Amino acid sequence: MFRRFAAETCAAVARLERRERENSLKTKLLRSLVGTPALCTWRCIASFHRSLNNMSTLETLNFDNLVLRSLPIDTESEIFTRQVSGACFSKMKLSPVENPTLVCHSSSALSLLDLKETEVHEKNFCEYFAGNKLIPGSEPAAHCYCGHQFGYFSGQLGDGAAMYLGEVVNKKGERWEIQLKGSGLTPYSRTADGRKVLRSTIREFLCSEAIFNLGIPTTRAGSCVTSDSRVLRDIFYDGHPIHERCTIVLRIAPTFLRFGSFEIFKPMDPETGRKGPSVDRTDILIQMLDYTIKTFYTEIWDKFKEDKQKLYLEFFREVVRRTARLVADWQCVGWCHGVLNTDNMSICGVTIDYGPYGFMDRYDPDFICNASDDGGRYTYQKQPEICKWNCQKLAEAIKEAIPLSETEKELGIFDEEFSRHYTQKMRRKLGLLNTDLPEDGLLVEKFMETMKMTGADFTNCFRCLSRLPLPGSSDYDSAVTEVTEYILSQCATVEELKTSYKPTMDPRQLQMFMMLMQTNPGILNALGRGFSAFVKEIEKMEKAKELQDMTQISKTDEDRKLWTEWFLQYTERLKLEAKDCSDLENASKLRSQVMNSVNPRFILRNYIAENAIRAAEKGDYSEVQRVLKLLENPFSEADDLGDLSELSLGGSTSTTDADSGAAGPSGAATKGDNSQTCDTAVQYDCKPPEWAQALRVS
Repeated sequence: MFRRFAAETCAAVARLERRERENSLKTKLLRSLVGTPALCTWRCIASFHRSLNNMSTLETLNFDNLVLRSLPIDTESEIFTRQVSGACFSKMKLSPVENPTLVCHSSSALSLLDLKETEVHEKNFCEYFAGNKLIPGSEPAAHCYCGHQFGYFSGQLGDGAAMYLGEVVNKKGERWEIQLKGSGLTPYSRTADGRKVLRSTIREFLCSEAIFNLGIPTTRAGSCVTSDSRVLRDIFYDGHPIHERCTIVLRIAPTFLRFGSFEIFKPMDPETGRKGPSVDRTDILIQMLDYTIKTFYTEIWDKFKEDKQKLYLEFFREVVRRTARLVADWQCVGWCHGVLNTDNMSICGVTIDYGPYGFMDRYDPDFICNASDDGGRYTYQKQPEICKWNCQKLAEAIKEAIPLSETEKELGIFDEEFSRHYTQKMRRKLGLLNTDLPEDGLLVEKFMETMKMTGADFTNCFRCLSRLPLPGSSDYDSAVTEVTEYILSQCATVEELKTSYKPTMDPRQLQMFMMLMQTNPGILNALGRGFSAFVKEIEKMEKAKELQDMTQISKTDEDRKLWTEWFLQYTERLKLEAKDCSDLENASKLRSQVMNSVNPRFILRNYIAENAIRAAEKGDYSEVQRVLKLLENPFSEADDLGDLSELSLGGSTSTTDADSGAAGPSGAATKGDNSQTCDTAVQYDCKPPEWAQALRVS
């Protein structure tokens, strides 16, 4: 062991000497330290280097892997699929990939680790963050957790494709857990291979940073590294698998503990017959609660640590509050998670696990971003309800530490906090800054209803409202006319609506349900999610019939009428904002600035992500990097973006080679539609082009 440390130390010294050659004093001090036998350990060298530079290298990250010292670790060292009882983590070994290559990195995310920007260009950067080499100080492990998936308890799940590397404490004293996703097999991989591919990893990387820059609590993504190693994936689930590149994302968060972490103690579920792997281990539950509160809810720990019942209750209350604020933030930018299972809910109230997510384009309260969500459990409008339900499951999970009778009655906090936070943000989005009226909620509801009825673009409709000055300004009437015309251009066309209402269910399955409905309707309810999907298909068919005789002219006329009515209400409300205002011009300017700081111009629309993925699968990562720069400035006006303001989407086609299989993001895509071409004239802040309507994410 000593020889290994000595060898690592000598290698690090050589590297540091090369980098710090211009400063001979630092080099001499470092050499003298290394020559001291009592201090010849990696931690001493790393600590000394950080003190000299105030930044870290890849080899001198300040690891302090507290969770592995605080919670029980699996005694089995071999890696094979199994139930892991009496433990929260399993130690892991690295699973290297061939020729790791950097696709993209986030400088701001890496700065959380005090990592120098120049480290990205070091050869070992990709080796470390592909899982090929062990970062000095890291201790790879996989986390054991359970979860309710689509409403049903699934038993043990765990990090099936992710690997904890350790916890880095930066110079501010902040603790950041770093994790590789797509790093290979773990005891929790079940029947999978523990790998992720380029398309899904790019989506996770970009959306992590997009959500952060929108001001919403989230895990971060430090790097995206692909490789020449391949795994087999059946993208369309049609029996035609292809080989895709193994790709790994570096994820950063205070912790990756989640609601499901506390469900490993759950006894057998009467519906599914499954149970957690650590039933009756209340001692571990207490350990996990105390660790979580002491580490991530320090104010609550300091105040209530002498009274455990109050401690756990206040902790639960704060988790509920954070979760309510989080989902309110999602609703305000039109973002859907897609898989709001309890294992995808962070115990710290941050967005976690980016899979089949989606930003809404056309506003639809029943928007489903996950094509696998047959029953529509996780639609846009159901997200608050589901997050509250998940809080209920957390209460049940910790009931051996604090009675359910105590926590359940606190769930009302969720509705209060959600309403308060949502209303506050929506008022800012509409520019209602000076007065707070009870009827403001009705104005917001009417705005949303008008968007729904006209099929208007969620993001662009909110954004354009900042173009209106306050009533009384000389150009107010003309501005209303201009904004109305713009919103009409953002409403769905008749053809777009017809396309959206086309059946997506397999025709054979649809025919089977139709026959059952006629011959044995009583059995349909027993089919669960399948029947729910059938009901939605019937609703689509009915809506499609309503559109048969509609012309574009008649739709535009009706849309204009609806928006004119809303703007009349909005104008009356804005008059109250302008009342007693002595300087309308400055007040209007300030109002516009506030609105533009909460209404993004750029979001990660599916077609933008898809365009970047298609280019990357051909070896061109420039579009991923360009989209990242765009998403780092989601509220910017054109003159703030420099060259980016003039950029349009690249012109890669959806006809792809065996690397991509014409894959859409994260799953199924544009099957049978591979001849279409991305529109090079489309800008990043426009509603989706026609070719993008066929994209499906699962």
